[in-house]
Amino acid sequence: MYPTDTIWGIGCDATNETAVQKIFTLKRRPEKKSMIILLADARDILKYVSQPDPRIFNFLETVEKPTTVIYEGAVGLAESLIPDDGTIAIRLVHDAFCKQLIRRFRKPIVSTSANISGEPAPRYFDEISEVVISEVDYAVHYLQYDKTIQQPSALIKWNKDGTATVIRN
Repeated sequence: MYPTDTIWGIGCDATNETAVQKIFTLKRRPEKKSMIILLADARDILKYVSQPDPRIFNFLETVEKPTTVIYEGAVGLAESLIPDDGTIAIRLVHDAFCKQLIRRFRKPIVSTSANISGEPAPRYFDEISEVVISEVDYAVHYLQYDKTIQQPSALIKWNKDGTATVIRN
């Protein structure tokens, strides 16, 4: 469990099926409900999306708010992260801690809110339930006492015509 550039998240190696399954179990979440992955650098999109629209890179340079983008053609990730339609939700992090974590790990990291599915997402560490804390392998100590209320990311779907459909602003 770790602080992200939005809310506290539960994460793991997004390429490791066993680790991803553990998160689905911990969250009591149906596998059909997707999770997002975090990347540190835009160039890494090329590793996990088969044919990204080149225009997405220009768009990402203009984004100020943490924004998760749904791409078509997911590749190289744990099978259960990829829904039947072959999409994957990716957020490039701007937060220095998250960026460093991902770069040192050298793999994408799953990011899902640190709560049981259906319960409110914790706005800061003290709102994370004891059940969740007891079931994760490790909770990062960084920012556990920070009471800054964070918000979830914006969510968009990148369309084939180079436009974005806003799902959550």
